[in-house]
Amino acid sequence: MLEPDTKHSRLHPVDVARIGLAGLRTGRLRAALAVLGITVGIAALVAIVGVSESSKASLVAQLDRLGTDLLTVQPGTNFVDVTQNELPRRAPAMIGWIPPVRHVTQTVSTTAAVRRTDKVPPYETGGITVLGASTDLLGALDARLAHGSWLNSATANYPTVVLGAGAAQTLGINHLEPLVAVWLGQRWFTVIGILRPVAVAPELDQAALIGLPAAHDFLGVDTHPTTIYVRTDPSQTVAVRGVLARTANPANPQDAVVSRPSDALAAEIASKGAYNTLLLALGAIALVVGAVGIANVMVMAIIQRRTEIGLRRALGATRRHIAIQFTAEALILSALGGSAGILAGILTTVGYAHARHWSATIPPTLIPGALAAALTVGLTAGLWPAIRAARLAPTDALRATT
Repeated sequence: MLEPDTKHSRLHPVDVARIGLAGLRTGRLRAALAVLGITVGIAALVAIVGVSESSKASLVAQLDRLGTDLLTVQPGTNFVDVTQNELPRRAPAMIGWIPPVRHVTQTVSTTAAVRRTDKVPPYETGGITVLGASTDLLGALDARLAHGSWLNSATANYPTVVLGAGAAQTLGINHLEPLVAVWLGQRWFTVIGILRPVAVAPELDQAALIGLPAAHDFLGVDTHPTTIYVRTDPSQTVAVRGVLARTANPANPQDAVVSRPSDALAAEIASKGAYNTLLLALGAIALVVGAVGIANVMVMAIIQRRTEIGLRRALGATRRHIAIQFTAEALILSALGGSAGILAGILTTVGYAHARHWSATIPPTLIPGALAAALTVGLTAGLWPAIRAARLAPTDALRATT
């Protein structure tokens, strides 16, 4: 009797895929649950990386648009009597003499409160500050209007006000037609504009801005600047920062606090990496759970299909053939879960980015990397069950079912 020639026998890739798919049909529910575990893990990893990169891209674009050439000067706090020091009235003009400085503008704080009507109690301010502002503030900060217009040389002298994005929301004002007025100080001010959020100067979002002449005439405000915004030559920003305090307040430079608003955005970008490490770890845990599911499916399949394994061995299948078969089943499970997870992760990233008004960013290496991770998990989880199945002797497998 001729024995089968198993020495040179081999399985073609098409045969491997066909046998692997056929094997998964015997435990469809368990296979579906294993696929779901891989799907959740890969979707979490893709979504975390995608949302993080989209957020970073938005911050970097914002940083590029705003630039790193903006500096601010504010009076320091006198810790002896816990009062705020004052910057000289001529501080903006003196800063303007620094050659690399391109633009200088200012705001002046007031003690006035702004309310929707004069019927609202004075103590209910909603956290809104009232600031006197130079007419060139909008251009210096590259800020944008959501509605209406900004202060100009005419309206800055009259009781008109521009609301920051947060202040307008607090006051319940989202349109300017018909004319809208707010009770500011002890008189009505007409709202002529609403700002979009100002990332580089978030303090303006919760502020009501009036002209410096109006602040002096209607509120009796002193003209000592509270915040001076300075735009410089980008290549000279560090140098200007070094001399800004002494220029703004020559008599007491220690009382002038200089900062660069873009540093906050840069720090936020840097913090993304540390925060995402934790989230990626959680996604990896979900992926490990998926790997356990695949291993469980493969072990149960071997127990239920001992007859099949024994019959195939008796008909000439080698241990390598059996190992390849069950490894292929594990890889198919992980490939299906990985593909579904990648799709779910991309959709999550796009949806979240759209909700936050970002441009969705998917790194080019993310998709192949996620698929490789899924296949690696599948291979790792299915390798031991496949080796266990290959070690079954034909006689033992067939005897166990009789």
